[in-house]
Amino acid sequence: MTLYDLVAPAIEARCEPRYRITGIRAADPLGADAILAAVPAMNRDADVPALTVALRALVPDPDRTASLSVVEALAAVRDLGLLLGSLKRHGAEPLAAVPEALPVLQELGRRTGMVPRDTVHHYTTWNPLGDRQRMYTGEKMEGHLQDAVRMVFPALVASLDTCSELAGLEPYDTRFADALDRTGEHVQAMVDSIDFTVAQVTPDFFARDLRPYFEEIDIAGRDYLGPAAAQVPLWLVDLTLWQSDRSSPEYDAFLDDSVRYSLPSWRVFHAAHRGSTSAVSKLSAAISWESTPRLPPVLAASAVSLARVLRILKTFRARHIGIARKAYSDELRLYEAGSGGAPIALLRSVLDLTRDNETLVRHANVRMHAPMTPPTSARKPAPRPAPRPAPRPGAKAGAKTASATATASATAAASTSAATPRPAPTPPSASASVTASLREKRFTP
Repeated sequence: MTLYDLVAPAIEARCEPRYRITGIRAADPLGADAILAAVPAMNRDADVPALTVALRALVPDPDRTASLSVVEALAAVRDLGLLLGSLKRHGAEPLAAVPEALPVLQELGRRTGMVPRDTVHHYTTWNPLGDRQRMYTGEKMEGHLQDAVRMVFPALVASLDTCSELAGLEPYDTRFADALDRTGEHVQAMVDSIDFTVAQVTPDFFARDLRPYFEEIDIAGRDYLGPAAAQVPLWLVDLTLWQSDRSSPEYDAFLDDSVRYSLPSWRVFHAAHRGSTSAVSKLSAAISWESTPRLPPVLAASAVSLARVLRILKTFRARHIGIARKAYSDELRLYEAGSGGAPIALLRSVLDLTRDNETLVRHANVRMHAPMTPPTSARKPAPRPAPRPAPRPGAKAGAKTASATATASATAAASTSAATPRPAPTPPSASASVTASLREKRFTP
């Protein structure tokens, strides 16, 4: 059983047609199953005329387009998109070859509330499984890459909820750490996904065989990227954890362009939380107000949970850069920028930002474990006894007399003690022993 199997039923129960994954996968409003099954062969032959005929055959008329539900419209964009990317891969501008597709794509974009071409969600999450699966190449590794992205969709939907909750909480609230822990579980799905990709998809296949199908196309004078994995919106988590007020101009500009490829409700989330106070800033401010050597337990728990989820994000980004460097190495690359439009340098910059924020929070954890009392090596040594003053002249005889008197008194006391029997010593009580033990532990540094 996969994570999707566990989470998808709850997702599909929501009043959001874009979460009706089973229905979108099953839909075939353009009758495209047979034609799209032949696309991998057309691409192997670089058969632009056949791809052009296929796109023209699938374009619905205006009346049919207007009658489609949101679920059907999403499926229609998915199916037209496979042909758009295929034509562009072989050097043809799709809408120059089939201009009648332009008003249809624009209308479908309005009906779905998304860009007027296919995105990563159309290509992966909303793509049928099995014999009906839409693919550019038909290769097993392409299917694995689609599966890797499918794995994270339920986690992204769930993280939207936990991040919304987190945005309304403060680090002194016990729910702050709880929301972070649940967010960390969702982000872990990203790490699992990229590990799966590394194991199943070679950099050579992605760079040489698949990447060319994700090129941008011109729609009414504006370029739209293909279904790139970079459109998987990890920024949903970044935004509330650190990006909203601890970002860089380069990352902000990249997100401003990437946000348009996401779902309408996710764009609303971005607009609502952009420029708000991030979780890292909230924690940093709370810690700065603390004057005690050790953080209060609730604040300490918040610091631990925030450091943990930032560490997971850092792990994902480090592995992502490893894949990207191989796929865009001098030996393999066909393009300077990634399929999402970001150069390797930007990926490195975002990793550094994530690492900087994780380091800041980790330093708070060091303070959390600071001892309440200084260690033995840091304590001041016991003061030495002051030297005895030199005797005053003429005081020697007086000192001898006092010494003799003291000796006589001590002798008398000893004889009295010997004559009077002492009672047997009483052993210490159990409670006294426990108290002494606790006192000893309490003051042990």
